[in-house]
Amino acid sequence: MAFGLLATACSGAPVPRNKADDPRFPSPDRPIAKIVSPRWSTEEARDRLREADKVMDLARIAPGMTVADIGAGEGYYTIRLASRVGAKGRVLAEDIVPEVRDKLAQRVTRERLDNVSVRLGEADDPELPENSFDRVLMVHMYHEIEQPYKFLWNLRPSLKANGAVVVVDANRSTQDHGTPPALLTCEFAAVGYKRIELRAMPSAGGYIALFRPEGPRPAPEAIKPCRTAAGAQPG
Repeated sequence: MAFGLLATACSGAPVPRNKADDPRFPSPDRPIAKIVSPRWSTEEARDRLREADKVMDLARIAPGMTVADIGAGEGYYTIRLASRVGAKGRVLAEDIVPEVRDKLAQRVTRERLDNVSVRLGEADDPELPENSFDRVLMVHMYHEIEQPYKFLWNLRPSLKANGAVVVVDANRSTQDHGTPPALLTCEFAAVGYKRIELRAMPSAGGYIALFRPEGPRPAPEAIKPCRTAAGAQPG
Protein backbone atom coordinates (compact mmCIF):
# COMPACT_ATOMS: atom_id res chain seq x y z
CA MET A 1 0.00 0.00 0.00
CA ALA A 2 1.41 3.36 -1.01
CA PHE A 3 0.81 5.49 2.04
CA GLY A 4 3.09 8.14 0.61
CA LEU A 5 0.47 8.79 -2.05
CA LEU A 6 -2.12 9.38 0.66
CA ALA A 7 -0.18 11.92 2.69
CA THR A 8 -1.57 15.39 2.08
CA ALA A 9 0.47 18.56 2.43
CA CYS A 10 -0.99 21.34 4.56
CA SER A 11 -2.98 23.72 2.42
CA GLY A 12 -5.82 26.19 2.47
CA ALA A 13 -8.20 23.83 0.70
CA PRO A 14 -11.91 24.49 1.24
CA VAL A 15 -13.95 22.38 3.63
CA PRO A 16 -14.87 19.18 1.77
CA ARG A 17 -18.53 18.83 0.98
CA ASN A 18 -20.59 15.75 0.32
CA LYS A 19 -20.45 14.72 -3.28
CA ALA A 20 -23.69 14.97 -5.24
CA ASP A 21 -26.45 13.11 -3.47
CA ASP A 22 -26.54 9.49 -4.55
CA PRO A 23 -30.19 8.39 -4.66
CA ARG A 24 -29.13 4.75 -4.46
CA PHE A 25 -28.37 5.10 -0.75
CA PRO A 26 -31.03 5.70 1.92
CA SER A 27 -30.78 8.61 4.33
CA PRO A 28 -30.61 7.86 8.06
CA ASP A 29 -33.84 8.08 10.05
CA ARG A 30 -32.28 10.09 12.87
CA PRO A 31 -30.65 13.47 13.54
CA ILE A 32 -27.04 14.10 12.57
CA ALA A 33 -24.85 15.76 15.18
CA LYS A 34 -22.87 18.82 14.13
CA ILE A 35 -19.08 18.86 14.37
CA VAL A 36 -18.44 21.09 17.36
CA SER A 37 -14.86 20.33 18.44
CA PRO A 38 -11.86 18.20 17.46
CA ARG A 39 -11.69 16.96 21.07
CA TRP A 40 -14.10 15.76 23.74
CA SER A 41 -11.73 15.83 26.73
CA THR A 42 -8.11 16.71 27.48
CA GLU A 43 -5.40 14.20 26.63
CA GLU A 44 -4.15 14.26 30.20
CA ALA A 45 -7.57 13.35 31.58
CA ARG A 46 -7.99 10.58 29.02
CA ASP A 47 -4.56 9.13 29.78
CA ARG A 48 -5.28 9.07 33.52
CA LEU A 49 -8.14 6.69 32.67
CA ARG A 50 -5.89 4.72 30.27
CA GLU A 51 -8.54 5.27 27.61
CA ALA A 52 -6.44 4.66 24.52
CA ASP A 53 -4.63 1.65 26.00
CA LYS A 54 -7.92 -0.01 26.92
CA VAL A 55 -9.47 0.66 23.51
CA MET A 56 -6.40 -0.64 21.67
CA ASP A 57 -6.28 -3.72 23.90
CA LEU A 58 -9.95 -4.56 23.31
CA ALA A 59 -9.52 -3.91 19.59
CA ARG A 60 -6.50 -6.25 19.64
CA ILE A 61 -4.27 -3.73 17.90
CA ALA A 62 -0.74 -5.13 17.74
CA PRO A 63 2.71 -4.20 16.43
CA GLY A 64 2.98 -4.36 12.66
CA MET A 65 -0.70 -3.64 11.98
CA THR A 66 -2.03 -1.04 9.58
CA VAL A 67 -4.70 1.15 11.18
CA ALA A 68 -6.87 4.04 9.96
CA ASP A 69 -7.94 6.73 12.43
CA ILE A 70 -11.04 8.33 10.88
CA GLY A 71 -12.08 11.67 12.31
CA ALA A 72 -8.67 11.89 13.93
CA GLY A 73 -9.14 15.43 15.26
CA GLU A 74 -6.12 16.66 17.18
CA GLY A 75 -4.55 13.20 17.08
CA TYR A 76 -5.07 11.72 20.53
CA TYR A 77 -5.44 8.23 19.09
CA THR A 78 -3.15 8.81 16.12
CA ILE A 79 -0.15 9.42 18.35
CA ARG A 80 -0.84 6.43 20.57
CA LEU A 81 -1.63 4.14 17.65
CA ALA A 82 1.72 5.05 16.10
CA SER A 83 3.48 3.86 19.25
CA ARG A 84 1.40 0.67 19.46
CA VAL A 85 1.89 -0.51 15.86
CA GLY A 86 5.57 0.40 15.89
CA ALA A 87 8.04 0.98 13.09
CA LYS A 88 6.72 -1.96 11.05
CA GLY A 89 3.13 -0.77 11.30
CA ARG A 90 1.35 2.13 9.65
CA VAL A 91 -1.28 4.66 10.75
CA LEU A 92 -3.39 6.73 8.39
CA ALA A 93 -5.03 9.68 10.15
CA GLU A 94 -7.91 11.35 8.37
CA ASP A 95 -10.17 14.33 9.06
CA ILE A 96 -12.61 16.26 6.88
CA VAL A 97 -11.86 19.72 8.30
CA PRO A 98 -8.79 21.25 6.60
CA GLU A 99 -7.69 23.31 9.60
CA VAL A 100 -7.86 20.29 11.89
CA ARG A 101 -6.01 18.14 9.37
CA ASP A 102 -3.31 20.80 9.05
CA LYS A 103 -2.73 21.01 12.80
CA LEU A 104 -2.50 17.24 13.06
CA ALA A 105 -0.04 17.09 10.16
CA GLN A 106 2.12 19.65 11.95
CA ARG A 107 1.99 17.60 15.16
CA VAL A 108 2.97 14.42 13.33
CA THR A 109 5.93 16.23 11.75
CA ARG A 110 6.93 17.83 15.05
CA GLU A 111 6.89 14.48 16.87
CA ARG A 112 8.69 12.76 13.97
CA LEU A 113 6.15 9.99 13.54
CA ASP A 114 7.50 8.40 10.39
CA ASN A 115 4.88 5.64 10.41
CA VAL A 116 1.94 8.09 10.21
CA SER A 117 0.36 9.68 7.15
CA VAL A 118 -2.26 12.45 7.38
CA ARG A 119 -4.87 13.23 4.74
CA LEU A 120 -8.09 15.12 4.12
CA GLY A 121 -11.12 12.88 3.78
CA GLU A 122 -14.58 13.19 2.25
CA ALA A 123 -17.70 13.37 4.40
CA ASP A 124 -19.37 10.36 2.77
CA ASP A 125 -16.36 8.35 1.60
CA PRO A 126 -13.06 7.79 3.45
CA GLU A 127 -11.49 6.91 0.08
CA LEU A 128 -9.17 4.32 1.59
CA PRO A 129 -7.16 1.88 -0.54
CA GLU A 130 -8.67 -1.58 -0.85
CA ASN A 131 -7.59 -4.55 1.26
CA SER A 132 -5.23 -2.39 3.32
CA PHE A 133 -6.35 -2.07 6.95
CA ASP A 134 -6.37 -4.41 9.92
CA ARG A 135 -8.43 -1.94 11.95
CA VAL A 136 -10.39 1.23 11.21
CA LEU A 137 -11.10 3.41 14.27
CA MET A 138 -13.98 5.87 14.58
CA VAL A 139 -13.91 7.46 18.03
CA HIS A 140 -16.71 9.82 19.09
CA MET A 141 -17.49 10.76 15.50
CA TYR A 142 -19.91 8.19 14.03
CA HIS A 143 -22.93 10.31 14.99
CA GLU A 144 -21.52 13.15 12.82
CA ILE A 145 -21.57 11.13 9.57
CA GLU A 146 -24.33 12.57 7.38
CA GLN A 147 -24.66 9.54 5.09
CA PRO A 148 -23.73 6.54 7.26
CA TYR A 149 -24.94 3.85 4.83
CA LYS A 150 -22.93 5.31 1.94
CA PHE A 151 -19.93 5.86 4.21
CA LEU A 152 -19.94 2.28 5.55
CA TRP A 153 -20.51 0.87 2.06
CA ASN A 154 -17.50 2.77 0.73
CA LEU A 155 -15.43 1.74 3.75
CA ARG A 156 -15.91 -2.04 3.43
CA PRO A 157 -13.38 -2.79 0.65
CA SER A 158 -10.54 -1.15 2.61
CA LEU A 159 -10.52 -3.88 5.27
CA LYS A 160 -8.15 -6.80 5.06
CA ALA A 161 -9.37 -10.35 5.66
CA ASN A 162 -10.29 -10.46 9.38
CA GLY A 163 -10.07 -6.67 9.50
CA ALA A 164 -12.52 -4.85 11.76
CA VAL A 165 -14.12 -1.45 12.29
CA VAL A 166 -13.85 -0.16 15.86
CA VAL A 167 -16.43 2.36 17.07
CA VAL A 168 -16.25 4.21 20.38
CA ASP A 169 -19.29 6.33 21.20
CA ALA A 170 -21.65 7.41 23.94
CA ASN A 171 -24.91 5.58 24.61
CA ARG A 172 -27.24 8.48 23.96
CA SER A 173 -29.18 9.95 21.05
CA THR A 174 -27.31 11.10 17.96
CA GLN A 175 -28.52 14.68 18.40
CA ASP A 176 -26.81 14.61 21.80
CA HIS A 177 -23.51 13.42 20.28
CA GLY A 178 -23.86 9.71 20.83
CA THR A 179 -25.25 6.61 19.11
CA PRO A 180 -27.45 4.03 20.88
CA PRO A 181 -25.75 0.62 20.44
CA ALA A 182 -28.90 -0.92 18.93
CA LEU A 183 -29.01 1.77 16.26
CA LEU A 184 -25.29 1.45 15.55
CA THR A 185 -25.61 -2.32 15.16
CA CYS A 186 -28.63 -1.97 12.88
CA GLU A 187 -26.94 0.55 10.58
CA PHE A 188 -23.80 -1.57 10.28
CA ALA A 189 -25.87 -4.71 9.65
CA ALA A 190 -27.77 -2.94 6.88
CA VAL A 191 -24.50 -2.65 4.95
CA GLY A 192 -23.35 -6.21 5.67
CA TYR A 193 -21.30 -5.98 8.85
CA LYS A 194 -21.57 -8.36 11.80
CA ARG A 195 -21.02 -7.10 15.32
CA ILE A 196 -18.32 -9.18 17.00
CA GLU A 197 -17.87 -7.23 20.24
CA LEU A 198 -19.79 -4.76 22.38
CA ARG A 199 -18.60 -3.63 25.80
CA ALA A 200 -19.43 -0.79 28.12
CA MET A 201 -16.43 1.49 28.43
CA PRO A 202 -16.94 4.36 30.89
CA SER A 203 -13.28 5.36 30.62
CA ALA A 204 -13.89 6.21 26.95
CA GLY A 205 -17.17 7.98 27.56
CA GLY A 206 -19.57 5.17 26.66
CA TYR A 207 -18.93 1.88 24.88
CA ILE A 208 -16.75 0.14 22.31
CA ALA A 209 -18.11 -1.98 19.45
CA LEU A 210 -16.28 -4.00 16.80
CA PHE A 211 -17.70 -4.96 13.42
CA ARG A 212 -16.49 -7.23 10.65
CA PRO A 213 -17.83 -7.52 7.08
CA GLU A 214 -19.89 -10.64 6.53
CA GLY A 215 -21.04 -11.97 3.18
CA PRO A 216 -21.22 -9.94 -0.01
CA ARG A 217 -21.55 -6.19 0.10
CA PRO A 218 -25.22 -5.38 -0.62
CA ALA A 219 -26.22 -3.31 -3.61
CA PRO A 220 -26.93 0.27 -2.52
CA GLU A 221 -30.54 -0.05 -3.67
CA ALA A 222 -31.01 -3.10 -1.39
CA ILE A 223 -29.97 -1.31 1.82
CA LYS A 224 -32.91 -0.90 4.19
CA PRO A 225 -32.56 2.05 6.57
CA CYS A 226 -33.02 1.56 10.29
CA ARG A 227 -36.10 3.13 11.81
CA THR A 228 -35.39 4.63 15.21
CA ALA A 229 -39.09 4.84 16.07
CA ALA A 230 -39.26 1.06 15.63
CA GLY A 231 -36.41 0.34 18.04
CA ALA A 232 -33.63 0.56 15.44
CA GLN A 233 -35.09 -2.17 13.27
CA PRO A 234 -34.63 -2.19 9.49
CA GLY A 235 -37.45 -0.28 7.78
